Amino acid sequence: MKVVSNTTPIISLASAGQIILLNKLFGEIIIPEAVYHEIKAKMSYEYHEVDADFIKVQSIQDIHYKDILLNHLDAGEAETIVLASEVNADIAIIDDNIGYQTAKNNGLHVIRTLSILQLAKEKGMIPGIKTILDAMIFKGRWYSKKTYEMFLKRVGEL
Repeated sequence: MKVVSNTTPIISLASAGQIILLNKLFGEIIIPEAVYHEIKAKMSYEYHEVDADFIKVQSIQDIHYKDILLNHLDAGEAETIVLASEVNADIAIIDDNIGYQTAKNNGLHVIRTLSILQLAKEKGMIPGIKTILDAMIFKGRWYSKKTYEMFLKRVGEL
């Protein structure tokens, strides 16, 4: 399975000590160079985790496509979409709404970090989501109260 991830899902999961879920669910994760550099520039939770054996950094080829996407996306999101298209990814992981919609509009199968947590719970990899979600929020990840409550209700934890 080919899975390409943007920056935020890696940061979010790493901040809660759950980056290994990406490996358990999908095996290898591919990230574009821009995502790698965004993570390394922050020197935060995910700084060392991004060098895990299951995370592979890959260059994009279509710079013109990236330049077009940069009109409304940041470099990490743009390269994630380009790379996912180039490798014919099964899944692109993008949290930002504009990036998510752009990826969908480009024919990619896109999921978000919350979907990863839900899938991990469904597969019995984690006993629950709320404590992980709360840890991510405590470490700086933001979700609206409505999104937080609706999601936890959907997974039976609120």
